Amino acid sequence: MTDTEQRINQWFASHMEHTAQAASTAGPAIEQVAQAFVDALLQDGKIITCANGNANVLAQYFCTALLSRFDQDRPALPAINLGADATTYSAICRDNRFNDTFSRQVRAIGKPGDLLFVIVDDGHKANLIQAIQAAHDREMRIVVLSAREKSDITSLMHPEDHEIALNDLPPSEATPLLLVIINAFCDLIDHKLFGG
Repeated sequence: MTDTEQRINQWFASHMEHTAQAASTAGPAIEQVAQAFVDALLQDGKIITCANGNANVLAQYFCTALLSRFDQDRPALPAINLGADATTYSAICRDNRFNDTFSRQVRAIGKPGDLLFVIVDDGHKANLIQAIQAAHDREMRIVVLSAREKSDITSLMHPEDHEIALNDLPPSEATPLLLVIINAFCDLIDHKLFGG
């Protein structure tokens, strides 16, 4: 076996190990989080997502699955990714207000009954913390999906909020697991709202 083949095999073996660990630790919370999404949608709320860097791809994927479809045709579900609007994002950053990139938008469009979905793949950033604080100010519930074990964000969570935290994985190893969890959310949301 070549060095390259060993490296590839090790990558898959590591992924399978992390997946098994995530299934045992995150599995029970996935249903609760999916129900929180469903509750917000049934109460005429919307889901607002935010994430930094590569995790923003996951936030957009989730919103696209809700707005378009996941596995079945069904009505569109209201979801907004705050990181998708590059013009607004850069305008807020331009004024040296990076920490306000998401909180400013949450305060403008969030309302009681909405849910803020925060995805963290590389540590907890000040702009995500401020977004959570802004969402609480707007009487919104929070869901955090993180590659990091509970940390400073955990202290911000209210009893009605939810956090799923993986075992301090680097982003390259966490991203596939975060996507699996997001797909589980999408599947359960569809099942709970539309059956099938």
